Amino acid sequence: MIKISILISLASLLAVYFIATPPVEPPTTSQPNEGCLIIQAKRMIRDSKDLIPISGTIHVGADGKIEKIADYYDLHGCQRIINTGDDIVMPGMVDTHVHVNDPGRTHWEGFLTVTKGAAAGGVTTVIDMPLNSLPPTTTVENLDIKMKTSVNQTFVDVGFLGGVVPENKNDLLPLLNAGVLGFKSFMINSGVQEFGAVDESHIETALNILKDHDIVYMFHAEVEVLELEQEIQDLIKNGNGSHYATFMKSRPPRMEVEAIRKVVELCKDKLTRCHIVHVATDEALSEMDGVSSETCTHYLFFTSESIPDGATQYKCCPPIRTAANREGLWNGLRSGVLSMVTSDHSPSPPDLKNNDFFKSWGGISSLELSLSALWTQASIRGFTFSDLVKWKCEEPAKLVQIHDRKGTIRKGLDADFVIWSPDESYVLDARKKRMFHHKHPLTPYDGRALKGVVNMTILRGVVVFTREGDVIENPTGKVLKGRYSIN
Repeated sequence: MIKISILISLASLLAVYFIATPPVEPPTTSQPNEGCLIIQAKRMIRDSKDLIPISGTIHVGADGKIEKIADYYDLHGCQRIINTGDDIVMPGMVDTHVHVNDPGRTHWEGFLTVTKGAAAGGVTTVIDMPLNSLPPTTTVENLDIKMKTSVNQTFVDVGFLGGVVPENKNDLLPLLNAGVLGFKSFMINSGVQEFGAVDESHIETALNILKDHDIVYMFHAEVEVLELEQEIQDLIKNGNGSHYATFMKSRPPRMEVEAIRKVVELCKDKLTRCHIVHVATDEALSEMDGVSSETCTHYLFFTSESIPDGATQYKCCPPIRTAANREGLWNGLRSGVLSMVTSDHSPSPPDLKNNDFFKSWGGISSLELSLSALWTQASIRGFTFSDLVKWKCEEPAKLVQIHDRKGTIRKGLDADFVIWSPDESYVLDARKKRMFHHKHPLTPYDGRALKGVVNMTILRGVVVFTREGDVIENPTGKVLKGRYSIN
């Protein structure tokens, strides 16, 4: 009873903020110099080892780092307290597969809008892909341009991947020393002229250059299959481009499977960590020998049978496949063959999405919806909050070697949190800016009922989003550099 009385007294004296349904107005102090913070949580998942939520307090220092995790009633040492009610408190999510498109294609997206969406969706770390910006991140000079462009433009922390293209083998180690968190190649036409596809010799060269460094090399794993080439060209030339089934046939599972086999063979006995991005076919899961892999939210949410003809907002490569295939991917997550789920956020202006699947840009806008879209499908299949933390926080942070800063709730790490209501649902209206912060209201999730609502996002101890107050006015994100950075 004494502890309860003390708690009530403290709550009245120290202006405790409650996050409930509906959530309260955002804290009036939301700048980096706010000082210490205590998160008082009934339901917290610190890492994937917490199979059920625990109660406790998270004590955050003025430096934005977690100082300790303590008993639920330990409120000593700080006057700024956030009581999270019945909400779930998780580590801020890390998305290692985002196309920011900045600089050069900011009419598609940009640092401001992509990180606003991230903050509103509980994503506190965004890792930018090396293509779709102009210039691409294939040289140190280009990386420097991108880093400078991001200054004072990000509401969450950002890091960068370097590109491996046919002509830049001499740029790989300089990029590593400049702070990239990994590398990425396309094994097929990327869709943009400035980021060329690599062949086996380019991959072999890159692996040999990077072999003495613990760095990840990611692959868009699709290749042209010689005996299918004529059939595919006939489909593209003579098929009805508005029919989704025709488009899906033009990117058969075999293109993924053969590409992954090549990567596995090339990476065998190499020290470089190899990773397959956006796995879309369950036929490839048995091929993942010695490589890590991810799938994406849209492959776990949508099915080809439900995609209307002409609805090119669903176009992505590899394509969304059948309902049976979707269940195969869920089984891949259950077994651990697939270790994480990314957004592959790749937005474009509406004029690049006409009703022809062969001519439209291939990419889905969804970063802000990462948590709710994934939880909508995961919860009905019996997955848990612990699974979410593994797929969206822990494993992505490990992949790009920032798990000493991000991905779990433990002493010494950045105080990045997403606080959300897992049982609350909403119907997305992408035209409402408070509901969808990305540059264009074009997403296949528009009009869908989604489960799970983000009420607050905290970045290094700073409240950067509240459901009532929206994203804060002043960007507080930082650039994250890799372990081999020399500056």
